Amino acid sequence: MFENFLRSGHTFKDFDSEKMGRFQMINIALLFSLIGLTYGITVNYFRSVEGIIIPIEIALIISNFIFVVILRKYLSSLNIIIEIITAQYTVFFLYLFYFFGPEDMKFLWIYTYPVIILYFQKIKNGIYWLTFMLLMINIYSFQTFIEVKFSFYQVTYLSIVLLIVSSIFFFYKLKLSQASNTISKQRMSIQNKYSELSKKDRMLSTQSRQAVMGEMMSMIAHQWRQPLSNVTLQISNLQFDKLLGKNIDGEKLDNTLTQISNTLIYLSNTVDDFQTYFHPNKVKNEVEIHEVLQKAVNFVLPRTKSIEIDVKINKYFNIDVITYENELIQIILNLLNNAIDALKKSSNRDKKIFIDVGTNDEYLYISVVDNADGIFKNNIEKIFEPYFSTKGKNGTGLGLYMSKVITQKQFDGDITVNSSQAGSHFIVKIKKDVNF
Repeated sequence: MFENFLRSGHTFKDFDSEKMGRFQMINIALLFSLIGLTYGITVNYFRSVEGIIIPIEIALIISNFIFVVILRKYLSSLNIIIEIITAQYTVFFLYLFYFFGPEDMKFLWIYTYPVIILYFQKIKNGIYWLTFMLLMINIYSFQTFIEVKFSFYQVTYLSIVLLIVSSIFFFYKLKLSQASNTISKQRMSIQNKYSELSKKDRMLSTQSRQAVMGEMMSMIAHQWRQPLSNVTLQISNLQFDKLLGKNIDGEKLDNTLTQISNTLIYLSNTVDDFQTYFHPNKVKNEVEIHEVLQKAVNFVLPRTKSIEIDVKINKYFNIDVITYENELIQIILNLLNNAIDALKKSSNRDKKIFIDVGTNDEYLYISVVDNADGIFKNNIEKIFEPYFSTKGKNGTGLGLYMSKVITQKQFDGDITVNSSQAGSHFIVKIKKDVNF
């Protein structure tokens, strides 16, 4: 509530910090001015001080309340109110100095003047106001209209002290301004770098998605090629029998059509699986983790069968998690495809990939192990870097990088790897319940 009062109820953006600071300072000044004026009225009343000092203080209190209201309603009124207040208190302090003697101590309010001009005014305008104040103080001793209550020595002493206090405030504000400018520049630099990194992440994410889509299209082709060949063969057999004049009985025709229908249903289900994977909405679901892993494995089955790779998911008990299924499938697919590529080049005849799942109260640990030839030591530190690939022209260098980014940002986890000549071991650590 107090912070809202200091900002006059306005909302400022980061780059408006200087303006927000001026609003805060003027509201603080108005607040303390109200306290000081109230104290002054009370003391002057009980001391039965004569003259117009009490009406002036009452007028200043009323004007301060008006300024507070105007500042809350009109953001653009700041500069005008600052000039009015500066002029108002300049006249008020001079009045206290001219009409009250040293014994009243009211001249001491002049020493708050540097705070007003240096925090309300720009430096150039503040110098003008301070010069005017010093000039009016120093002509006091030479004027003949008002009784002179200060000696020339006292006036000179007061002027020097006011100048010293003003100089201290000036250099203090100068250092604050330099520090504020430095912080603003650093903030802008950080914001620019953050924007560049965000743009880079979006670009890499898009490229990664496109690369995965290309791999998916290849997988669809693998999934469809054999079933379509079977359908073509079954239709060709019927046509061939007809050309030879053979009698095609109803049972044979029904069996053929049933097989073709089952094949088409399989192809339709395959399309549904891939369509679900590419659905743009990121929705978290409660799923059994082994079922998700099996979906990822199903996508690569044509590749594993073509080069005789045995993929085994070790399941000891059901593990239910709340997670982003499609994103998790993308991560596991990247790891599986890398393992398949490594085994494809391996001389090992008994090619295997093992997938295990471990768990604790908070995290899930998905282990993907292959028995290929491992990752070279000089490559293992770079494999999670963008655009780093050991596949030559066939690699985008984005699979593992994006898998790590997705794991960290979407699942509050990480991916680690251990490798030797006996194979590679990737561990995906993710939250069991993604709550963001």
